[in-house]
Parts: sequence; structure tokens; C-alpha cells
Amino acid sequence: MMPVGLTHFLVLGAILFCLGLLAVITKRNAVTVLMGVELIINAANINFIAFARYLDKDLDGQMFGVFVIVIAAASAAVALAIVLNIYQRMRSVNLDEADSLAG
Repeated sequence: MMPVGLTHFLVLGAILFCLGLLAVITKRNAVTVLMGVELIINAANINFIAFARYLDKDLDGQMFGVFVIVIAAASAAVALAIVLNIYQRMRSVNLDEADSLAG
């Protein structure tokens, strides 16, 4: 059986990043776009922890990973509050209609 190396983690991170980027670029639903942003953040998190693991700096990568997760949770809460406000005003979470919030 082949051991899991740094390349495997980097490929996983690249796949997650591409899927998140695809969701952000192509989807019109605000909740789906937020999930795409979370995928991008988690892909970067996997890369941080993988590099820290293979450079023998275990705690540095894990601490940075925990910090990124906390920041992502806080930003997701703010973004979800914004989406709920958009839905309350427009009865839709379609991002094409969100450009008419002025007024």
C-alpha cells in the first residue's frame, strides 16, 4: 500500500479549490456561492496543514488551521445574515436581483 504523501494533500486541496471556484463563478444562488467560498477556504486550510506536517512544524500548521476555521465561521455568520436580509426584502436569494438594493 502506498503511503499518503504531500502530493496527495495538494491534489485534494487543488480539487476542492477548483470546485469552490466553479461554484462561486457559475451559481446564482447566494447560499451556493457561500458554500463555494467555504470550499476555497478549506482547500487553503488543507494546504497549510499539509505543508506544516511535511516541514515538521506540526503545531504551527494546526494553530493556523484553527485560526482560519474561526475566521471562516465568523464570516459565514455575517454573510448568512446578509443573505437573510436580502431574502426578507426581495423574497429571493438570487444574486442577479441583489444589485437593486439601493434605496
